[in-house]
Amino acid sequence: MFQTRPTLQGTFGMVSSTHWLASASAMAVLEDGGNAYDAATAAAFVLHVVEPHLNGPGGDVPMIVAPAGGAPKVLCGQGPAPAGATIGHYTSLGLDLVPGTGPLAAAIPGAFDAWLLLLRDHGTKPLRTILGYAIGYAANGHPAVERIGTTVETVRELFETEWTSSAELYLRDGKAPAAGALLKNPALADTWRRVLAEAEAAGPGRETQIDAARKVWREGFIGEAIAEFSAKPTMDTSGERHAGTLTGQDLATYEASYEDPVTHTWNGWTIAKAGLWSQGPVLLQQLALLPGELDYATPDYYHTLIEGTKLAMADREAWYGDSSDVSMETLLSPQYNETRRRLIGDKASHELRPGRPDGREPRLARHVEYVGAGGAVVTPVGAGEPTVAKDGATRGDTCHVDVVDRWGNMIAATPSGGWLQSNPVIPGLGFPLGTRLQMAWLDPGLPNSLAPGKRPRTTLSPSLALRDGVPVMAFGTPGGDQQDQWSMHFLLAVALGENVRGGLDLQGAIDAPNWHTDSFPSSFYPRAMVPGGVTVESRAGADVIASLESRGHVVEVGEPWSEGRLCAVARDPGTGMLSGAANPRGMQGYAAGR
Repeated sequence: MFQTRPTLQGTFGMVSSTHWLASASAMAVLEDGGNAYDAATAAAFVLHVVEPHLNGPGGDVPMIVAPAGGAPKVLCGQGPAPAGATIGHYTSLGLDLVPGTGPLAAAIPGAFDAWLLLLRDHGTKPLRTILGYAIGYAANGHPAVERIGTTVETVRELFETEWTSSAELYLRDGKAPAAGALLKNPALADTWRRVLAEAEAAGPGRETQIDAARKVWREGFIGEAIAEFSAKPTMDTSGERHAGTLTGQDLATYEASYEDPVTHTWNGWTIAKAGLWSQGPVLLQQLALLPGELDYATPDYYHTLIEGTKLAMADREAWYGDSSDVSMETLLSPQYNETRRRLIGDKASHELRPGRPDGREPRLARHVEYVGAGGAVVTPVGAGEPTVAKDGATRGDTCHVDVVDRWGNMIAATPSGGWLQSNPVIPGLGFPLGTRLQMAWLDPGLPNSLAPGKRPRTTLSPSLALRDGVPVMAFGTPGGDQQDQWSMHFLLAVALGENVRGGLDLQGAIDAPNWHTDSFPSSFYPRAMVPGGVTVESRAGADVIASLESRGHVVEVGEPWSEGRLCAVARDPGTGMLSGAANPRGMQGYAAGR
């Protein structure tokens, strides 16, 4: 099969991310003696600068951290809903969904605190070294990728008439950033310089300075500016101006945290994911639903994976959320999955069919029209690849970074939120807030209902694979609801494919034609669904496409290189050989290593 690039191999360090400058910065940190966690943190802050349409400091990030010789942990940088974010408050404003943009959709931002907690607990470098790369690109400029300008043009009218602080940064002289043009963010550079100055004034110790910077974010000039912005009525996707619920007290009391991952073992591979506050367990359920035999890349293979995804996503809608009390043991049990597997027939399902773990009756949001044993349907009003509507509605997109170092430390992280199209740029700070609350329902009593102190169910979903209890691969992708679909196909391509030069064929698995289905409610406003819909890269082949159509799938044939944006690094624990690969789609993701 045609392969765009080689799978990189070496023994010193490997990085893969969604932007070459982030990968290069992370590699520079490794070359300077830093470890995987130093490198990942530096890359993350660079991603905030060079991919502002995909993530920002005001967003969120889940990570899976696997220290050499230690147990993997999830580091949660997904902030919860503010104290004032009650269902009653939103419905009193005449809303039946949380808006897709504006401060009313902002959860407590978790990315900054999570990255600094990682650096403090697992890194070795001082904060000044780590932030230096991002400060340099923000102050001196970086070549804008094409999608930045395209995104800005999509929301030009909103910027010019309502979000004028964003226009000052992204519509200088009335022009959106051209592809390859030098784009600067001096306000963000100044923000990080001031954070460093105040942190270093707290004392000489590395940990002391990092904790001081975290306090500056929560309680200092950054927290004050965020709280002031949140209180300002701002135009959002409802067509009205609303103030947010985020306050200084919310910011002051939030800290990122560690927790154990959830895992499932399939065919000798143990996959670790974040818990039910994320969509991560979807990948585990997809694996648990697989039949005993799989003939890779055949029409039957595609059909089986697509139908299994629909069942896992239906369970996501009914049972996933920060207040879920469903048993993961039940959801992944052979008995439950045998019952669910029987629902996969020769024809495509156009219904949403959540299961009944432990005999419990599923309950869905009012936005989903539940039709009993036959399933549920949602009126299709447009969905698919994460995009931006003309009203500024954001349907995701994201970044990803994976690092493994010479000592065997490994990390997979998926930063997102705080997009330039999610909220106005906060004056003086150079970045906007996120909109993760749009993923919570305004129906009471659901696992993913909006409630103060509760994390909205996120689509962000990094992955870690282990063999015999030892971490061997970190991987992930942008893509909103598509993340665990694209990751599933990648994982199977690795697990069922050939090895390359004594290591895993990561690049071949990334390059393989991919797909996604929209046959479930989107996590993004306005929560659309396309019953039976599936998008398949044309490279999957005419036989696959014809077979899916004959089985009743509503097939959209995508461009040859349009599905999946995977990053991956790996380590062979026997030899210490490291591998890395990155997505060629979009022409900006790169791996680096030696």
